[in-house]
Amino acid sequence: MNCAVILLLTSSCFTWSAAIYVPHRGAPKNLKYLLEPPVYAEVVGRRGDNVTLPCILRTKPSHYKVKWTKLEPQHIGPENIILISNSHSYKIYGHLGQRASLRKAHTMDVSLQLSQLQLEDGGAYRCELINGIEDENVIINLRIEGVVFPYQSKNGRYKFTYHEAKEACAKQDAKLATYSELYRAWTEGLDWCNAGWLHDGTVNYPIIRPRPVCGGELLPGIRSYGQKDKNYDRFDAFCFTSQTPGSVFYISESFSYDQASHACKRQGAELALVGQLYAAWRFKDYDQCDGGWLRDGSVRFPISNPREHCGGIPEPGVRSFGFPNKTAHLFGAYCYR
Repeated sequence: MNCAVILLLTSSCFTWSAAIYVPHRGAPKNLKYLLEPPVYAEVVGRRGDNVTLPCILRTKPSHYKVKWTKLEPQHIGPENIILISNSHSYKIYGHLGQRASLRKAHTMDVSLQLSQLQLEDGGAYRCELINGIEDENVIINLRIEGVVFPYQSKNGRYKFTYHEAKEACAKQDAKLATYSELYRAWTEGLDWCNAGWLHDGTVNYPIIRPRPVCGGELLPGIRSYGQKDKNYDRFDAFCFTSQTPGSVFYISESFSYDQASHACKRQGAELALVGQLYAAWRFKDYDQCDGGWLRDGSVRFPISNPREHCGGIPEPGVRSFGFPNKTAHLFGAYCYR
């Protein structure tokens, strides 16, 4: 099967950033009541997992409260409190609180347990001991392990406003990626020449192999257009997804789009979303050298073991035929159940 990859020239001015190390916002020095985060200040989990964010008391003041908060970048308004506890009980707050509890493995343990992780749960969390003027805190980072994929409108390149890009990712079982998620994907091999929205409203694209049509001969890195007008400017999207509870399977026939949809339904399934196919490729090493319809009307196929007749690209990835005519072109079907 032949698969053409077209690299397109981006058309706006951009800046460039290489690898930048940002020190972790660690706990204050000379903590009296809290221990520094044990071993690592980062916890990693996948969507659907249960995780524990460690926070241990060194000693107990006579009267105190412990407050867990999710720190939201550029957040305006009330802080995102998850849980407040004293030595006897705790109270939960907000949507995160519904999935939160204290571990209480011992009398000095105020670690936060989160169940059924969601894509939006990633970020920085603060464990704060409140004791009058002696308040202190530690910061724990929760990273959702997942995969970033570029996503383009069926109407062509650079058609999404920020809000449309956010909605497009959500429809594909994903969310807009953060800069750190895109950066990690770049370190793992993501090389893409079209600019896309990120969660913070900036527009970027990752380049590993510099070439004239992708920002000139600058060193490899994340090319950035900076902040753009969320309601006016239009780009593609970089979406982020993680593991899914179901599975993707392929039906090998020559289907129109509607025929493919019916074939999945006969198997008790639905046409897979783009994010579901990427999750199967990333977490289950799914490999299928055949183009198949997805629910958004695109045709793609996942390759974990690159070979010459499966797209002709030496790196693993999900190959795309774009959005063919739904009635005139015939492919197999990728179903999700």
